[in-house]
Amino acid sequence: MALLDILTYPDKFLKKTAKPVVNIDGALQKTIDDMIETMYNAPGIGLASIQIGCDKSVLVYDPSYDQDRNSLTVLLNPKIIEACGETVSENEGCLSVLDFRSDVKRSASLIIEALDREGKPVKIEAEEYLAIVLQHEIDHLNGILFIDRISALKRELYKRHIKKKLKQDEK
Repeated sequence: MALLDILTYPDKFLKKTAKPVVNIDGALQKTIDDMIETMYNAPGIGLASIQIGCDKSVLVYDPSYDQDRNSLTVLLNPKIIEACGETVSENEGCLSVLDFRSDVKRSASLIIEALDREGKPVKIEAEEYLAIVLQHEIDHLNGILFIDRISALKRELYKRHIKKKLKQDEK
């Protein structure tokens, strides 16, 4: 397994929309294994393929990452088919949006349809924390960052901070 580079804002690839997985082959399985290793190493609780420069619709997540790593899930072509209620994801962060956290409005519960890594259909009913994690990762597959879901003022302040940091790094 290999650790992959995680793309960070303002990398334009993060705005891409993932293409559906049509061929589950050895190369895709290796990418999935590398994504899992990269997510745990980061450390993170989820990682979408777009974040590592792959435009296939794949995400991995494990909400128990800091405990026993027994909740690892791989989803191919995940789609939200139902979303209900509203909640605020407090202090949400992202491996691709460095040094920034914010409250984000999200759906409180979801039903998702996807394929597992072998191509078998799965249906997930998620609430609360898991619903937030899944929305965040599925957003990545649709070219949406969590900063796209916060106020324009907070987003602009973050963008200015990053531009300033990038200019300093160039020196």
